[in-house]
Amino acid sequence: MTSPVPLDPQQGGRAVNFNTYRYFNEVAETRSIRRAADRLHVAPSAISRQLALLEHSLGTMLLERTNTGIQLTPAGLMLERYTRHMFRDLERVQDSIKNLKGLKQGEVKVWVIEGLILDFLPRAISSFNEIYPAIRFSVFCESSDGILEALIQDEADIGIVFNAKERPGIEIVAEYGEPVMCLVAKDHPFAARERLTLAEMCSQQISLPIASFGLRQVFDRAIARMHISPDVTVTSNNLELTKKMAATGRTVTIAPALAASKEIRDGLLKAIPIDHPDFSEAKAAVCVHRDRRLSYAANEFLRKLTRSFDTVGQPAP
Repeated sequence: MTSPVPLDPQQGGRAVNFNTYRYFNEVAETRSIRRAADRLHVAPSAISRQLALLEHSLGTMLLERTNTGIQLTPAGLMLERYTRHMFRDLERVQDSIKNLKGLKQGEVKVWVIEGLILDFLPRAISSFNEIYPAIRFSVFCESSDGILEALIQDEADIGIVFNAKERPGIEIVAEYGEPVMCLVAKDHPFAARERLTLAEMCSQQISLPIASFGLRQVFDRAIARMHISPDVTVTSNNLELTKKMAATGRTVTIAPALAASKEIRDGLLKAIPIDHPDFSEAKAAVCVHRDRRLSYAANEFLRKLTRSFDTVGQPAP
């Protein structure tokens, strides 16, 4: 399979072909000719020759070698986006063909918010694996903003986010209500309370996730509307740390009860509803890219995932 680039007589009649683009894609991903060669099991010199041929055929530089490694030029960035999508689409076609042969092979790339990765998602994958034992999963834990960006960049097949923002190209497949709770230690003065106001919660020192987390965005919008200035003692990209801080009793934190189900079962934390609509009406959402066709394996898991939402919360209206 070759591109419609004419033969280059100065390169011995060789044309830019499929492998040339594969070599470029690996170098663009690894930012290293040697690492790309190791992954492709070819000599670095072979990759260098193909990259030179590609640059010559396009009439522009694609790579720049700097002291910190290889950087892509603007033209290289444009071609990298194209080749990344091209090879992801090829993987999906190969998965579909394998399914037609009854091989049931493939890989599903799921990016998920931290709260679901310890309980809900393992159960969903295990249940799916009983039916399709040959399917492999790559699971990444990220903030909601990071997950949506991964969908847009074609790095993820399926994303599970918290309070999904409207983004071009992003489709919400399923949602369920997942109220944000105030988490406090079992011996905290608030532990006996049935509900808390936002002002009461903000009277305490607070541990919070960073701004790219959907949880933090819910919190920031709510305090901005009420003109509250909380005492944010700890900020982290790890919900485990914010929960651990709350369990010490020095701070409180916020999270869906599902994200702290183990700590709540073990009696380390108590989840208290926050009397504010932004917190009580929060939702988790399963998202995909609207214009991108999923592989057979990813599509089947998506259907399983949306059905499994009934086990973690009531479906959102």
